[in-house]
Amino acid sequence: KMAEGSAAEAPRLAELLATGWRLWEEVEAGTEPSSSAPAVQDKVRRGLEALQQAAAMVAQLELFSENEELEEIASADLRYLLLPALLGALTLRQAGQGQRLEHLESARRHLARFLRLCKAYGLGAFTLPAEAPAPDDGPAPPAGLVAMASARQAKIERYKQKKELENRLASMKTFVESGQADDDQMREFYLLQIQKWINISLEEIESIDQEMVILKNRGTIKQSSAPPHGTSRQVRAPLKPFILTRDAAQAKVFGAGYPGVPTMTVDDWYEQRRRQGVMPGQSIPQRTPGVNDEELQKKQQEKKEEEDDEEALQKARNWDDWKDTHPKGYGNRQNMG
Repeated sequence: KMAEGSAAEAPRLAELLATGWRLWEEVEAGTEPSSSAPAVQDKVRRGLEALQQAAAMVAQLELFSENEELEEIASADLRYLLLPALLGALTLRQAGQGQRLEHLESARRHLARFLRLCKAYGLGAFTLPAEAPAPDDGPAPPAGLVAMASARQAKIERYKQKKELENRLASMKTFVESGQADDDQMREFYLLQIQKWINISLEEIESIDQEMVILKNRGTIKQSSAPPHGTSRQVRAPLKPFILTRDAAQAKVFGAGYPGVPTMTVDDWYEQRRRQGVMPGQSIPQRTPGVNDEELQKKQQEKKEEEDDEEALQKARNWDDWKDTHPKGYGNRQNMG
């Protein structure tokens, strides 16, 4: 089918694919301590640019169609089926502050497209992965023993197949790249590459789905724990325990009985809360300039003593009045004299 397209674009397309593929292999085999190193990210960027240009050319040339059979694809064109897989693999290697979820979603779309294309051509016996999980889905429910054993066996088979494929591809790679392979050998080589990338894509999508659930749930938790925009809580000192009384007389009685717990009248409590800005009321009286805390406490103590003296004097007067109208022994029924 390449002959049906633009013959001039064929070398350019092959060059773009080769460049992107080579850069991906260099990234995978790199010795940099971190994938976010500038040298690594430069290769990732250049590799993605080359592969994206190649993918655009493949779409323009309409190399592949779901209505055709695998045998209708030219052997040299089979390699271009790998474009979305390579795009997904390089997208996963992208670094960026706060862009991990975006990269995961983009890589998953590329890998899923590659698997759908392979499924349409009957390449490989595998089950297409389900849609990406939502954050509310959470971790998958625990599977039964039979399902777990089956999944484990499938991974073991994939690992064995992967090793066998790598050995066969390594023995054919130099022969094919040197141009000495015939059409059948070239076809076998690219079909083995496609099978290898099917296994890689299935494993990558499984890892992507697990990481996406973690990132999405983490974002949901942060949003739910954050306070509403524009609101702030006022932190107030905790109230110390005290006994609330109706008046000063009760305050003295309770204070004598509970020396460890302070007493406070309703009026005093209201005044204290009003000063703290909790209760409505008049504005807080400003302190007189020049009066320090010691003088203020002294004045308050003198005022309290005066109030106590007046109260004691009033009680004495009331007692004298009561004695004038009640003779001695009044009310004492046992004193018969």
